[in-house]
Amino acid sequence: MSTILSINNLNKVYADGFQALKDINLEIRKGEIFALLGPNGAGKTTLINCVCGIVNPAGGKILVDGHDVIEDSRLTRSLIGLVPQELATDTFETVMDTVKFSRRLFGKAADNAYVEGIIKQLSLWDKRNSKIVTLSGGMKRRVLIAKALSHEPQLLFLDEPTAGVDVNLRKNMWEQVRGLQKTGVTIILTTHYIDEAEEMADRIGVINHGEIIVTENKNDLMKKLGRKRLILDLKDTRSELPVELKAWDLELKSQGTQLIYTYNSNKEDNGIAELLAALSSADLEYKDIHTDQSSLEEIFIELVDEK
Repeated sequence: MSTILSINNLNKVYADGFQALKDINLEIRKGEIFALLGPNGAGKTTLINCVCGIVNPAGGKILVDGHDVIEDSRLTRSLIGLVPQELATDTFETVMDTVKFSRRLFGKAADNAYVEGIIKQLSLWDKRNSKIVTLSGGMKRRVLIAKALSHEPQLLFLDEPTAGVDVNLRKNMWEQVRGLQKTGVTIILTTHYIDEAEEMADRIGVINHGEIIVTENKNDLMKKLGRKRLILDLKDTRSELPVELKAWDLELKSQGTQLIYTYNSNKEDNGIAELLAALSSADLEYKDIHTDQSSLEEIFIELVDEK
């Protein structure tokens, strides 16, 4: 798969001396959904703004589809769509007029069919003649996406796209983003919702204190860094563990009805056979046994804490 965004040794230092980005290296593939995770102040928005030409980097090189964002700024900006966190829009214009105007700003010829297609795709058709000031927060967010897509960009940035949006609208927007991917648009999103990244992304990047600390295929990341848990539903409720089991890394959960054993799934000797034998010796009976995988949220917290 070819590369649409290449970032090499990117640095950003603000006037007060704060270094927001430190030697960022990142490759984004055409057609993928890439989720950039990080705590507040980690550098997510600064990184996006550098790529979009809003903030000037202190050093490094950024190429969009092979074009330098500084030397070929006009061209690269036409290849990028940005949906910012803020809901700033032309509030007294209609949805249709706002999207058409955004298209003209990039020098694109009028194409009513294309604009209407975007508005329908984003479930805004019923609101096409409504003034934006009358729309809900979720609808305004969709208008921002429509504006960002108006000039047919190849690369779309979604900076906290579902901030302040209720759960049902979030899931609806996930479906819309997947639809955009199917049309060939490459999508980079930042989010505080770990489940959003877990649901949508092909690859995950984690940034902390201005540094990329990991980029990985989502499934590979969870396999490599995730912990598995062996969960035993006990036959009888227990208030504490038998003395014979104190040496094991075990937890009593669900008011003493479950026993949890956490282990590294990548190790050949995970200790499960020995644990089950120890349970039998301690006369601790269970009625069911199953496993689950640690979530992306747990992996993210572990990575940031280690850094």
